[in-house]
Amino acid sequence: MPFTQLLILALIQGVTEFLPISSSGHLILLPSLTGMQDQGQVIDVAVHLGTLLAVVLYFWSDVRLAAVGTLRLITGRIDTPGARLAFLLLMATIPVIVVGLALKLSGFDDMLRSVAVIGWAMLIFGVVLYWADRQGAQVKSEGDWTLRDAVIMGLWQAVALIPGTSRSGITITAARHLGYTRHDGAKLAMLMSIPTIIASGVILGAEVITTADAQAARDGAIAAALAFVSALGALWLMMRLLRSVSFTPYVIYRVFLGVILLWIAYR
Repeated sequence: MPFTQLLILALIQGVTEFLPISSSGHLILLPSLTGMQDQGQVIDVAVHLGTLLAVVLYFWSDVRLAAVGTLRLITGRIDTPGARLAFLLLMATIPVIVVGLALKLSGFDDMLRSVAVIGWAMLIFGVVLYWADRQGAQVKSEGDWTLRDAVIMGLWQAVALIPGTSRSGITITAARHLGYTRHDGAKLAMLMSIPTIIASGVILGAEVITTADAQAARDGAIAAALAFVSALGALWLMMRLLRSVSFTPYVIYRVFLGVILLWIAYR
């Protein structure tokens, strides 16, 4: 695959994975609207790996806490902050795994990969994000995360399997609706992305591993590295802006893009 296309794919994945504007929607649209060849699952897995490494590095202290807590969780103990965090992340991830497997096994996931679906999802869930951000109180912090809130956010996260919804966007929407501050709601959404990306990577990787060759591996390594850098930069910028800026700029982008996509789909 040409380096230019790898660069474009990696930048799109890296920048959009954690911003509430849908990375999957943009990746599906790229070949549909530009005529570029579909990047294939090897590159999809690679760019997701790059963004996974970025969020792990950015939230390393929390990731380390949850990793150590996972060892206690395995023994059936939830008696430390780390074990509690690991348990809540697990419970928040179960809905998206169950729904994702159901869609994949039924073949219904391919039916959702259309410009019209992405356009409607961009538009509708952009408006929902605006509503939740405006009406949601900012009274909860990450330390207030409960099992009930984790399950609710996990159920909302499963909706992101509709391309164009945005995994980070819908979980941030849920967090704001539940009363979390913009910064801490986004942080919880980012932490929830780690097990979700790992789960999707395992599912895709199982299909890819038997077909990948040396050329695909080289392209994948380049794409992963570029996605890592762009994701880390986008994550750093968003988390700092959220201390003083609302989600309205992202909503405007979503609505604008959604309208354009619907015009393309129905013209």
